[in-house]
Amino acid sequence: MIRNRIKNFTIRFLTPERTLILSFLFIILIGTLLLILPYAGRAKSASLIDALFTATSAVCVTGLIVLDTGSFYSQLGQMIILILIQVGGLGIMTFSVFFYLLLGRSIVFRDKRIIQDTFSQFPMRNIYGLLKSVFLYTIIIELIGAVFLFIGWSNHFPLMTALYFSLFHAISAFCNAGFSLFSNSFVGFQDNILINLSVTSLIILGGIGFIVLKEIFESGRRRNPPLRISLHAKVVLTTTATLIVLGTIFIFFIERDSSLLNFSMGEQILISYFQSITSRTAGFNTIPMVGLSNATCFILIILMFIGASPGSCGGGIKTTNLATLVSLAVNRYKGRERAHVFKRTIPQETISRSISIILASGLAVIIITIFLLITQLGDISHAESRGLFLEYLFETVSAFGTVGLSMGVTTKLDLAGKLIIIVMMLLGRLGPLTLAFAMARRAKKPQFQYAEENIIVG
Repeated sequence: MIRNRIKNFTIRFLTPERTLILSFLFIILIGTLLLILPYAGRAKSASLIDALFTATSAVCVTGLIVLDTGSFYSQLGQMIILILIQVGGLGIMTFSVFFYLLLGRSIVFRDKRIIQDTFSQFPMRNIYGLLKSVFLYTIIIELIGAVFLFIGWSNHFPLMTALYFSLFHAISAFCNAGFSLFSNSFVGFQDNILINLSVTSLIILGGIGFIVLKEIFESGRRRNPPLRISLHAKVVLTTTATLIVLGTIFIFFIERDSSLLNFSMGEQILISYFQSITSRTAGFNTIPMVGLSNATCFILIILMFIGASPGSCGGGIKTTNLATLVSLAVNRYKGRERAHVFKRTIPQETISRSISIILASGLAVIIITIFLLITQLGDISHAESRGLFLEYLFETVSAFGTVGLSMGVTTKLDLAGKLIIIVMMLLGRLGPLTLAFAMARRAKKPQFQYAEENIIVG
């Protein structure tokens, strides 16, 4: 009797959203305990709050750090961080379900739904095939990326060091984590075309989503008859390319007479291209953030807020939600009631969800920024703190978009500030609506509707 009650309560309580959240919290806890071990640091172990911050940043593939990864953590600590990045990038539930399937055990409907919602917009019967593809593409892409990085670094470091750096940064780049073993990220390789293109290619492939990757690979193999690319893939690829080009153009023209002044034209374009890509998801940088103009920082904030694509390793509101909102606005401007993209009509339910995600994300950024400003600037006069608003907004959006770029705020955070950013990193990785659904009871279908009455909106 008691056993049945416990079982029924567990089934009702462990909704897919809550299961996903608890799995992330569990792996963060394990990572925190491992990072406070004496051997995880070179000279000393990390404090509990710093280990928690680092573990959360790694699992949420953010890249914000309070302790320098390359100099503070030992090779053991770095490997712990790398494992957390890989597990967090692919998703904890992905690993758990995959191992269940390898052991020949069946998976419950709840876990199937989590995998389904994470990677695909269509119902999928062969979950094992999907997970197999996810792991296969991940291993292949990361290994190829590591090979190119190794070629680029083999002349700069001893072979074993170059190999280790290549594997670490290939995984970090593909998972859009932004963790680097170099204290200044990739500033020392800002003119190295091979390193820049290798890292950006890994970031792009990790940010477009595994379903899109699967379609690209399958379309390359299937020529007769050719595989039809889904609307989702078209929207993701088009929006991603547009954001990369626009970001590169804006950064180039804003910074060419300031922070990029002493570089050649080719280097200016390469740096702008690198920063446009990494600002949406990864968090690497080839120029110091503190030297950028306010206009460029605002552009980066917009890119970070947009983030990656659904089913990927990145955060943000996602490219498809941006595309949906833009499509709705353009079609409404043309007098059309529905949103049309590539000769297809986007369902009203999808539009409503996109608007809800964007509004919830914006609200989360506003609230967290306010809390951060109150806790971190409370002892500073208003006149002195006025110019710091952009820096803390930048930090908040970077945490939400799981980007990892910082204007120097992260290392200055006190206990309250670190806890606030930890919460924001979780919100950015899991999504505001996921948390809202997890905490709310299932809404019953309304029995009636209230009478309509119009309001003035223009």
